[in-house]
Amino acid sequence: MTEFLDVEGGRIAYEVTGDGPLVVLAHGMGDNRNAYRFLIPVLTEAGYRVAATDLRGHGESSTGWSSYTRADTAADLLALIRHLGGPAVIVGHSFAGGSATIAAAQAPELVSAIVEVSPFTRVAPISIAAFLTNRRYRRGGLRLMGVALTGSVGVWASYLSLAFPGRKPADYAEAIAALLANLREPGRMAAARKMGMAKPADAAAALGSIRCPALVFMGTLDSDWPDPQAEGDAIIAEMPAGLGRLVMIDGAGHYAHTQFPDQVAAALLTFLKEHTGA
Repeated sequence: MTEFLDVEGGRIAYEVTGDGPLVVLAHGMGDNRNAYRFLIPVLTEAGYRVAATDLRGHGESSTGWSSYTRADTAADLLALIRHLGGPAVIVGHSFAGGSATIAAAQAPELVSAIVEVSPFTRVAPISIAAFLTNRRYRRGGLRLMGVALTGSVGVWASYLSLAFPGRKPADYAEAIAALLANLREPGRMAAARKMGMAKPADAAAALGSIRCPALVFMGTLDSDWPDPQAEGDAIIAEMPAGLGRLVMIDGAGHYAHTQFPDQVAAALLTFLKEHTGA
């Protein structure tokens, strides 16, 4: 059942299932909370209270916000944790991975651990050589640039086809059709476009200030970086020593949690057991 939380500037949609330590799931830009459809039942069965939220402008959350930065989303996540009664583990994908970092740095009393899936959490240097020689990286970059320039749902659909290389979820066609229909609602693709144009400098500045354990997932075939493992290693290196751990998901693109949910869930549950006691 969808619930709503009013925060400054708009209304955030979310749903809560299960009982136990709180885990907040935040999707990436151009998506909605259905992205966690495979992880939610696993987490609730394992004894967690799971709050899956729609980012501002996405899913069932309101549109027309004045700003769509990672820091804005971090504030929304912290407001939700306060509302539900924290602390919580935040799981953030892509754009929201950076938001999880900011939230952990700003309110360590509310965030017990963070999990980042294919996160845009630091300002990665652009490699012209890699862009020219790495076809996967070049195709992904060009499609993301196309989204930023046009705000087109069709261009975003083209990017998604590349972001799910090889194995796809059994319900892929149905889920993507529903997602694109949602993004065609007034204001939704505009929100995604603004998120896509927001640089992750705010998240990068927070990486060295987190005080909680962090788990980072990267897919080996993620087209958003020329070398996904090198990017994951770089994120971990910018965290305080000993807090971060990287898990590579072989064959996954940018959406490891929906392409390979069993592998992600196994590592995630081990991490949660270590750091929540559940």
